[in-house]
Amino acid sequence: MSDTLYLQLDQNIEVTNPHVYLQDIAALSMSDPKILNRLRVMPVIVLDAKKPGRYVMSASDLLKKIQKLEPSIDISPIGETDFIITYRISSATGKIFRYVKIFFVCLVSFFGAAFSIMTFNNDVDMGSLFSQFYTLVTGKSSSGFTILEISYSIGIGLGVLIFFNHFGHLKLSDDPTPMQVQMRTYEDDVNRTLIEQAARTENPETES
Repeated sequence: MSDTLYLQLDQNIEVTNPHVYLQDIAALSMSDPKILNRLRVMPVIVLDAKKPGRYVMSASDLLKKIQKLEPSIDISPIGETDFIITYRISSATGKIFRYVKIFFVCLVSFFGAAFSIMTFNNDVDMGSLFSQFYTLVTGKSSSGFTILEISYSIGIGLGVLIFFNHFGHLKLSDDPTPMQVQMRTYEDDVNRTLIEQAARTENPETES
């Protein structure tokens, strides 16, 4: 009776070494530890060390490599039929550049959000509305810095924190934030597009 190898693949796997082995891209499980150890160090692909990027591979090609090395075992693939290997060069310069990009994105997001809020307030004439409402309720002239403006300003900040469910490392609940959901959706769309483009490149006749 042959042993069964359970092979689990994710849609996108990130590596930092151009020499990619099976254990780098897949979760492996089987009863025979000797065969399992041989498969873990099975070479899958050698990438261009100076060319980071995304490389699409098919699970069927991977199964052929495994069968060639261990023809006596059965393979039970779990997960993706096509997957992406994302090769990134790990370096101190790359980390610094990543922090610079994060800082730049934070600045753009902060000032962009502030500008959007100010534009909205100007369009609906929020200052005049608060002034009229304050005068109507209290009978006094508004100074422009009343409980209405203070509550509105605090409410915007609290509303953003509650909606995005995220403040530093603190979260109000274990649910993913709207930003995380959108980023995951975008990532899935990118991965699917890359896989479809690779399939069309290999089979041009499928182009409509």
